[in-house]
Amino acid sequence: MRALERVKNRARATDVRKVSRSDAPEVATIRVMARTLATFYAFGGTAGLLISSSAESGFRTGVLFLLSGMALVAAAVVATFGSEWPREFFHVAVGAATGLITTATLAAPDHTTSLAAAMLIAFVVVDAHFFFAGRQAFVHLAVAVLGVTVALLLSGLALGVVLGLDLVLVGIGLVIQRLVVLASSASRDPLTGLSNRRGFDQALDELMSEAGRTRGALSAVLIDVDHFKAVNDTHGHEAGDRVLCRVADVWRRELPDGAFLARHGGDEFSLLLPGVPGREALAEVRRICSLHPDISLSCGVAQYRFGDSASQLMRTADRALYDAKILGRGRAELFGGGVARTSSSLRTHLR
Repeated sequence: MRALERVKNRARATDVRKVSRSDAPEVATIRVMARTLATFYAFGGTAGLLISSSAESGFRTGVLFLLSGMALVAAAVVATFGSEWPREFFHVAVGAATGLITTATLAAPDHTTSLAAAMLIAFVVVDAHFFFAGRQAFVHLAVAVLGVTVALLLSGLALGVVLGLDLVLVGIGLVIQRLVVLASSASRDPLTGLSNRRGFDQALDELMSEAGRTRGALSAVLIDVDHFKAVNDTHGHEAGDRVLCRVADVWRRELPDGAFLARHGGDEFSLLLPGVPGREALAEVRRICSLHPDISLSCGVAQYRFGDSASQLMRTADRALYDAKILGRGRAELFGGGVARTSSSLRTHLR
């Protein structure tokens, strides 16, 4: 699904969830990916022109100039249209960069120019680990390193020099991967393993931009555990933590691919359902609620309306949530269903 942050966590239920290097999700949004890739294409193309200008003139140098110009054109294309691409398109764009750099390395007229061109592959290594999940990033890294290795060896460079560059590239990849893990952890709730409010806000911004551009459906849901304070007061905070983990595990297991579930804070969860209109979202929420009848949830569902801001969408979901509470809790309501709105003082009481 387009412009989608795919962060569904399939880890087992534990008291504390940690992000490993192998399953760290993509942390860059589509807009950040587009800006980063455009910047690297621009710098790579400019560097290619400078490298070419220092090489001896001839057919091979002309090829380098052509490849550098292609990189600059690609930078302009990505900067203009990249923010509208689905995430999958960036695999092609990053792969194309690998192809350009590998070709430039082969076309270089001398060893110095060939090595200088090959060093640009570091941009690809950074992109791969910043843009994609662990295994996908590894594939891009392997293809990039293998490509420049073969190109350099065919150009006649010594094996030791080539392997030294390979080690540098792998080291850069490992460092970027560690930074991605840290960035992912900063957007993740340590108890449930879900995204936290920060991660939710990022996903909401991106999905709303997509819905506004395509006029596609998008539903937002606020989920509140009923009488959660009483659980903590009566049975202790460990029991409350188990309730939250149980809700998180059931919902992420049952939600469709593309759904974005987060712990909004305290005993409240938030959910985004791209491509799902309000009434379908309401039916899905009620279905999942029925799977844990021992845990009572109040849920408010709102459908994105063209022109809504993120705050407006979540405010309507909040109003639907309090409709559910005033009607007796343990139920889900869709905003605009004809229920009388609660006063602010009553809402404070219902919390």
